Amino acid sequence: MILSMTGFASLKGAHGPWSWAWDIRSVNGRGLDLRLKLPDWIEGLEVPVRKALGEAITRGNVSVGLRLTREAGAGALALDRAALERSLALLAEIGHAAEARGIELARPSAVEIAAMRGVLDASPQEEDITPLRAALLAALPALIAAFNQMRSHEGAALGVVLTDQLAVVEALVGEALAAVEARRAAQGQALRTALARVIDNSEGIDEARVAQELALIAVKSDVREEIDRLTAHVAQARALLAGAEARGRKLDFLMQEFNREANTLCSKSQFPDLTRIGLDLKALIDQMREQVQNVE
Repeated sequence: MILSMTGFASLKGAHGPWSWAWDIRSVNGRGLDLRLKLPDWIEGLEVPVRKALGEAITRGNVSVGLRLTREAGAGALALDRAALERSLALLAEIGHAAEARGIELARPSAVEIAAMRGVLDASPQEEDITPLRAALLAALPALIAAFNQMRSHEGAALGVVLTDQLAVVEALVGEALAAVEARRAAQGQALRTALARVIDNSEGIDEARVAQELALIAVKSDVREEIDRLTAHVAQARALLAGAEARGRKLDFLMQEFNREANTLCSKSQFPDLTRIGLDLKALIDQMREQVQNVE
């Protein structure tokens, strides 16, 4: 099963007077980067959340959020006097600055001041949060399962695209092999013509040196090794796609090897048809690499 590094899931629930909403989302990344946004007044929540996510996800930039709301009248709000003093000082500073510029401001009401960030604390002051924490953690497996289900769906689509692209790569490699055979006859004739011209215009030619130069030309233009490696890379990529482990890094490395062989094929081709095939391979490999970037 291929998993995409892109996914999203959310889950809502309630416990006593509290309603909660989990959400998790991710995009691709080189490693696993977990970013949690959890209520800081619920102690003992972050460690098990990180552990559960680390066991279920191997790569990606993952953001997890938890929002809690309390039923109206379920508990008294607490006044944070330090936050109130900071808010009043800020309002006074704003008022003085406005007065210095001749700007008249309306006085804020007590309700407006109470609505400022942090003035009223909705977190429970003496309530036992153990049952709430347990309920929140109990919902986490379902959230992760929904998240992985979406990633699995996206991964299946990636697998289809990559499998189809590998089939095209394999077909192009077959074309390259046929082009090599066609090039062989053309190259042989061209070398014979060039050699005859050199012999006709030279005296005392060193036949051993000519043989060495011909052998060197043959080695420099031989692309059979690159074709064999491309064939092996196709087989390895298919094996990775059919495997069960996280394979994104291995596929990414394999795309680099694909590209290396395609580059060498182009540089050694010396034949229009073979050059065209090499360029087609490079374009297709770039498209494959874009897809692989999303595989976990």
